Amino acid sequence: MPPAFPERAAWGTASSLRAWQQQALEAYFGPDGSAQGPRDFLTVATPGAGKTTFALRLARELLERRIVVAITIICPTEHLKRQWAEAAARVGIKIDPEYQNGQGAVGREFHGIAVTYATVAARPPLHRNRTEARKTLVIFDEVHHAGDGLSWGDAVREAFEPAARRLALSGTPFRTDVNPIPFVQYEEGPDGIRRSRADYTYGYGPALADGVVRPVIFLAYAGEMRWRTRAGDEITATLGEPLTQDQTAQAWRAALDPKGDWIGQVLAAADRRLTELRRAIPDAGGLVIATDHETARAYAKMLRAVSGQGATIVLSDDPGASKKIKQFADSDDRWMVAVRMVSEGVDIPRLAVGVYATSTSTPLFFAQAIGRFVRARRRGETASVFLPSVPTLMGHAAEMETERDHVLDRPVREDGLDDDLLAEANRQRDTPDAVGEELAFETVEASATFDRILYDGGEFGMQAAPGSAEEEEFLGIPGLLEPEQVGQLLRKRQADQIARERKTKTGDPRQDRTAAEDLHALRKELNGLVGAWSHRTGQPHGVIHTELRRSCGGPPLAQASGPEVRRRIEKIREWAARRRT
Repeated sequence: MPPAFPERAAWGTASSLRAWQQQALEAYFGPDGSAQGPRDFLTVATPGAGKTTFALRLARELLERRIVVAITIICPTEHLKRQWAEAAARVGIKIDPEYQNGQGAVGREFHGIAVTYATVAARPPLHRNRTEARKTLVIFDEVHHAGDGLSWGDAVREAFEPAARRLALSGTPFRTDVNPIPFVQYEEGPDGIRRSRADYTYGYGPALADGVVRPVIFLAYAGEMRWRTRAGDEITATLGEPLTQDQTAQAWRAALDPKGDWIGQVLAAADRRLTELRRAIPDAGGLVIATDHETARAYAKMLRAVSGQGATIVLSDDPGASKKIKQFADSDDRWMVAVRMVSEGVDIPRLAVGVYATSTSTPLFFAQAIGRFVRARRRGETASVFLPSVPTLMGHAAEMETERDHVLDRPVREDGLDDDLLAEANRQRDTPDAVGEELAFETVEASATFDRILYDGGEFGMQAAPGSAEEEEFLGIPGLLEPEQVGQLLRKRQADQIARERKTKTGDPRQDRTAAEDLHALRKELNGLVGAWSHRTGQPHGVIHTELRRSCGGPPLAQASGPEVRRRIEKIREWAARRRT
């Protein structure tokens, strides 16, 4: 059964199911549809694939078979409650999104309610009584939130242990802590580590191959940062070059500071990219994900200056946030700036350009944020996300197609930047730490440089100044392309760049080259070899990069050192030599 193209059905209203949704239903009810289905079922599907449509089709089937007579939907946010209720209404299921703990009985006209995890945690006995009174299907939207704290997990377990059926949904089941998620099964692997087990999984890679989601082009920006410490010392560092963890955190903060030029130059580039996409996608919109309220407002002013249009600002404590999101979704306005409010679950299919202007670096948040841009409406639409050249983010971008599970039995902290330290670095202080002292951090200068593009496990492009012809070549990539066409065009533009560079060089091509430029050259060489190997074998670039990592060890290409890249170059040449013989 093919995906619903050429036009995407309205959210939650598809009359025919996509292939994965039909397969997931068969996994639940059996191939002939006659089975009663399990009590617990975890569906992991990439953001934008249509988890809501699947869940509501399953709910309707369970209601019609009288396996359940009531539905409770648990959501991360207030906005999502109303979104679920609207989608359910389109398929004949009446959900009350305004239910409160003090309300008591649910109106007879409703099949059930939509509440937040926080609402359940406030009065778990109330929800347990409701669940025991009627045969209930409980739908956990983004179920990883049930593990946000031990108290929340205990509350969810207490409230819904008596449920007749439980359907857990997630686009990203992994967490960066080791709190078990209620009603999720964990299995111990050969290494003795327990991992979550999904009953049905539909990852970004298969969804991209099916045309259900858009390909994402990541545009990374480096740059020179200078800041002043509390002691008055000035420190200079280049974002995108090897730095210590503390230096990276400080340089990242300087880049996002509205007082510097970096964020303004990146927003201007993102707006030019949005203009290009709107040639093919007239209502394409952009989203800036900001760290806090103050910077969100500053970014909105910058966007007005570069685009000539005001930006919608959505703040986490704004009671009108849901209304603003819906108005933006229904309009053809260019930009929205938000603080976390649209990091997951919010459906704005026209979003096609993103700016990742936040210091949050967990894989969970990154995947949910990027999920806002991958929702496809018709074949050929592409998405573009601008982000700082920070190793952690580069690693997340390079592993977009990796399917992850929630892992227990491991240290809480992972490799890479520490989110707690970054949160502390970005915490707003209204006064200096002590009388007479300067603030601990002050941005002196921050300028941007186009660094590279990440796509399909590979890297493309060479460093260029904002506004240069080299940058414009990548910003001007057409907005309607098939995934394989995106790769072909990126490889051609990179080859053109390298050819021009060779023409302008005199003498030793390695003369006066920095360590960063050496690493760039090695990456370009590896990407060229991967492209040639892909042409010979028919394997996707991402698959080849993954196999090289498996053979040679080390992190994703975006984080690999010079020696690690050289080992991969030698390995792929070894493969080519063996194939010739």
